[in-house]
Amino acid sequence: MSTRFLDLSDPARRHVLRGSAALAFTAALPRAWGADTAKHLGTLGFKPVPASTADTLQVPEGYRATVLAPWGEPVGLPGQMPAWRDDASQGAAEQAAQMGMHHDGLQFLPLGPGGQRGLLVVNHEYVDDGLLHTDGTETWTAEKVLKSQAAHGLSVIEVAQHNRRWQHVRPSPYARRVTAQTPMALHGPAAGHRLMRTAADPSGRRVLGTFNNCALSLTPWGTVLSGEENFDNYFVSQADPPDLHHQRWGIGPRSWSRWHEFDERFDATRHPHEPNRFGWIVELDPQDPSSVPIKRTALGRACHEGGWVALTRAQRAVVYATEDAAFEYLYKFVSQGRMAPGGAAANRELLDKGTLYVAQFEPGGRGRWLPMVQGQGPLTAAQGFADTAEVLIKARQASDALGATRMDRPEWVAVDATSRWVYCSLTNNRERGRPGKPGPDAANPRAENHMGHIIRWREDGDLDGLAFEWEHFVLCGDPQQGQPHWQGNVRGDPFACPDSLAFGPGQVLWTCTDMGSGSTERDSTRAFGNNAVLACDPATGRFSRFMTGPVNAEFTGVCFAPDGKTLFVSVQHPGESPRGRNQPQQPDRYSRWPDQRPGARPRSAIVAVQRDDGGVIGLA
Repeated sequence: MSTRFLDLSDPARRHVLRGSAALAFTAALPRAWGADTAKHLGTLGFKPVPASTADTLQVPEGYRATVLAPWGEPVGLPGQMPAWRDDASQGAAEQAAQMGMHHDGLQFLPLGPGGQRGLLVVNHEYVDDGLLHTDGTETWTAEKVLKSQAAHGLSVIEVAQHNRRWQHVRPSPYARRVTAQTPMALHGPAAGHRLMRTAADPSGRRVLGTFNNCALSLTPWGTVLSGEENFDNYFVSQADPPDLHHQRWGIGPRSWSRWHEFDERFDATRHPHEPNRFGWIVELDPQDPSSVPIKRTALGRACHEGGWVALTRAQRAVVYATEDAAFEYLYKFVSQGRMAPGGAAANRELLDKGTLYVAQFEPGGRGRWLPMVQGQGPLTAAQGFADTAEVLIKARQASDALGATRMDRPEWVAVDATSRWVYCSLTNNRERGRPGKPGPDAANPRAENHMGHIIRWREDGDLDGLAFEWEHFVLCGDPQQGQPHWQGNVRGDPFACPDSLAFGPGQVLWTCTDMGSGSTERDSTRAFGNNAVLACDPATGRFSRFMTGPVNAEFTGVCFAPDGKTLFVSVQHPGESPRGRNQPQQPDRYSRWPDQRPGARPRSAIVAVQRDDGGVIGLA
């Protein structure tokens, strides 16, 4: 089942859409905050909220939160408005026209001046099949697989302010769903390579779908980059002897999705190259609903949390990319070409040529970027890297060979455009220092790292520099707790397991926490309450708790309207079962958010947060 798109064959309609896109591109440039933010630089002005375990969304005094676009609401495709059903009885075709499940990273792209109207683009990371289907996983069918695939991917919706309240605009010519069945193009050095060819795609240049999309970032030319994270969990491989390449990527005899039972391409035993077509960073132009999403293979293959673009002074694109997996790596791509004026169309090939690097953090606060160039050092044909494409497809093996630093689940990246410090959250790594596992090192200093930390570095020279200085910005935890695994050096409100990062008005650093509902880190962080959004005063380094979420939910991405007066945030998996993704058949057992009706299924949603007085978010 392919996602249907609006017909843009009419020239007049195309002109209107691309004209709006040009305005959006201008307004979407970095640090495009409204003038009101300049006079409040870096001074937090809200009363922090207390830790909470309630099944509510809590915001500071003087603020309000509006729920937008929960899972199952129609995105606004013209002529396709399937309504949400409380029993989740909508089929796969209906789900493909509705908001997907488990909202993750999101971005706002303004349409026209003022930012009172715009597009929200949101990832849908994964699904709880127990909640997605009326009878959960009691039975398993081809239709359930199709519905699960339709609930993955991305959504593009139009929103607008009316009387200072945001509303979902439906129908909209921009509305779009991208799913695990949407046709996509492969670009860059690995496109067409023998390891990318399958029986269904002998060219190795076309692939169906994207899934497990996690972080989402905005490029300076007006597109978004979406990371394909734990793609390995969707495939099975029962090869005998085991396929060593698949083993290095965690692909084995079981998968959490069970898609392979009714969709043969997810059986890597029969189709060993299909997994190679996932784990990339996908570029999407939200302002052109007819555009084909592109997987940018020059950025390397990984269990990508995401990729974040910054520009050198010479206008070369630098993409920092992370891999959210224990003991995996942190990457940087530097484009060969320079960003051109003219938005997405003028920069269509910018991310297809350049050099990929992997980070090595050295003791003493210095580090370097190791080039991942075929033929250099250990990256030779004799070592299993016959060409550039093979280095990119086997990026983990290449990073192993180069001796890069194995990190504690690097997640989001945020670049301070003023100081040029680059921040990266490392959520946790409980395996650090355990028998048979790597021990602590300079960049990852804690054994059995339950709490996580935020690291930052500054490149020598410009952002394309090959060496850098680095330091720990914060070791998360609670300094007042006696448990050794709970302690940290947080100033202000204690928190654990940092995930999403973003700079907002006044160069305030915002972070969201990800304490898993059924995991060991959640068991050891009961003192922190539900997951939260925190703001860090750049002048003092103190963190203040801004929001707390409903039961078993996490916040998975923040972004701001251009005037800084609205914060958009994703609330993901409220009511998640501590036992995993097959929720019991009592939908409201853990949470009823956001509907709060007896029997209501918990639903991920986008939330718009505003001040009652119309001021800038977070600042005095």
